[in-house]
Amino acid sequence: MAMNHVKITLLINKIMAYFNRYIQITISEYGPERFERSDFFIAVEAYLSDSCSLVARKFKADLGRDRKKPQTSVDDGQEIVDTFNHAMFWWYDYTEYPRGNVFSWSPGDEKRRFYRVTFHRNFHAFKRDVPSPFTARNRQRRLFTNNPSNRWGSGEKTFWSHVAFQHLATFDTLAIDPTEKKTIIDDLIAFKDGKDYYTKVGKAWKRGYLLFGPPGTGKSTMIAAMANFLEYDVYDLELTAVKNNTELRKLFVETTGKSIIVIEDIDCSVDLTGKRRDKKPRKKSSRENDNMTLQPMEAEKDDEDTKLTLSGVLNFIDGLWSACGGERIIIFTTNNKDALDPALIRRGRMDKHIEMSYCCCEAFKLLASNYLDITENQLFELFGEIQQLLEEVNMCPADVAEHLMRTENRDADACLQGLVVALRDARDMAIKEKEKAKEDVEKSMGKEEIAGTK
Repeated sequence: MAMNHVKITLLINKIMAYFNRYIQITISEYGPERFERSDFFIAVEAYLSDSCSLVARKFKADLGRDRKKPQTSVDDGQEIVDTFNHAMFWWYDYTEYPRGNVFSWSPGDEKRRFYRVTFHRNFHAFKRDVPSPFTARNRQRRLFTNNPSNRWGSGEKTFWSHVAFQHLATFDTLAIDPTEKKTIIDDLIAFKDGKDYYTKVGKAWKRGYLLFGPPGTGKSTMIAAMANFLEYDVYDLELTAVKNNTELRKLFVETTGKSIIVIEDIDCSVDLTGKRRDKKPRKKSSRENDNMTLQPMEAEKDDEDTKLTLSGVLNFIDGLWSACGGERIIIFTTNNKDALDPALIRRGRMDKHIEMSYCCCEAFKLLASNYLDITENQLFELFGEIQQLLEEVNMCPADVAEHLMRTENRDADACLQGLVVALRDARDMAIKEKEKAKEDVEKSMGKEEIAGTK
């Protein structure tokens, strides 16, 4: 009898589907795991609040931590009729409450919210990415950091923690050479719009940037400017909290598209160099040919202290797992490019190398405009002297900006005067160090000559 009842139910559904020309889709607020809100649900909520505000009469207001401004959404029990691409949509928002008093750590178990949309079956253009532009305008981008693996099995069940990304750096305020700045912007635009191109050439839709240069030259500011320009989230990956290669792969898989994955000071994070080859290679056996690369005996053994290996990081950047998902940018920063393994920064992994150098004349003009609201024509003599000194002295943009910080007792003229004094002192110190080094060399050569005479 039960089987007959199921068959009858299926037959009735088939008959109703044949005569019913409409499709109904239900969108749940929480996914199967019920720990994080569904991105699709958030997108629909943003879409309805933005495009259907003139139709609805009852709203709910919420100021979430991930939003730039108060977010209004359609209140429960309302039907919204929407027209999109000449097709009619009927939206309905409702909430299901538990039957009894339920206490749960999972927010999706306390109550369940849904959006239900109905549209004609001939309209096949209903896609998940329709509300995306509205979501981008209403969502505050996020800055992530990876959690230690001992927290992955806790009640949070998250690999990453995040805060609102609020860095205000832009390319308009970034103090670098204008020509280099334009090159970087063009490269970012080509990447963002290059999905079809990457598919055509058979490459994963990702790009690597290596930012190298002395401390204080603006590497972190460059990352923030990139994120604000592309409107991407930022994942700040701390390698010292990653135990092994498996954890690294899990963290990568949990990142989303439209994101920048950053490893700052990679030369100081973990030891990824020095164990590739031994200075004294072992002898080849009869089965090994001359083209095979020999590894040192120490590298062949499992290092119990550091399970995160160079091979794991290389596969993270450019291996099979790097193709999981798309539209990701990977950025390494370092103060010492030469200390990195060549395989780590080769083209294809770090596609573009950007040198963040000391402050140049054009960068100083931009800093003076940003910090003091002045141009070269207003304080011509001081500008000229500073630009001349910058050609003789290496000073990073961070140090220059510090001298340009205006206070109640320091106006623009006083700030520039202080910068001139600092540059002169740095120049004199460099000259003294150069003369001292020359004297040391002469003394050393004199002692060698005396020793040779004896």
